[in-house]
Amino acid sequence: MKIVALGDSLTAGYGLSANQAFPARLAAALKAKGLDVSIANAGVSGDTSTGGLERLDWAVPADTDAVIVELGANDMLRGVDPAVTHKAIDTIVRKLRARQIPVLVAGMFAMPNLGREYTAAFRKVFSDVAHANGALLYPFFLDGVAGNSALNQPDGLHPTAAGVDVIVKNILPSVEQLIAHVKKHAS
Repeated sequence: MKIVALGDSLTAGYGLSANQAFPARLAAALKAKGLDVSIANAGVSGDTSTGGLERLDWAVPADTDAVIVELGANDMLRGVDPAVTHKAIDTIVRKLRARQIPVLVAGMFAMPNLGREYTAAFRKVFSDVAHANGALLYPFFLDGVAGNSALNQPDGLHPTAAGVDVIVKNILPSVEQLIAHVKKHAS
């Protein structure tokens, strides 16, 4: 089975070796559970949700069985209007669903210093898109890692290898659900 992780620097593994990046660590965790799944790293550092949409067609090849969409952190850091982020991620998920590719939307939370209105609007983007399109949702990609200096690189934004392992441990049940969905629809 082939899953594509479409994302930004959090997927690409900014500041880490290739084997410490999220896709490689996730593939290793799945293999440890006896699941033969490859995870393609389609992460681009600095990418916004709009950038992910622009490269979607070539980043997700025809033989893809499922996609994890991890985009939005750079939108938030740049203060992009949540409506713009919503439109881009919604379009990504709709295009993938039209190709009959199951999707796991990995959500992102906005930093509180962006204000209550922005934070609330931004958080809703991911759940709204997932629910509207029948996609799976993992509410917060950095759950258990954000704000923990022991699990982040000195920039405070990108996880260390240990931080990636926490992300993988936390998201693993959602990815297993995605795999089960693919298997159910393949039979």
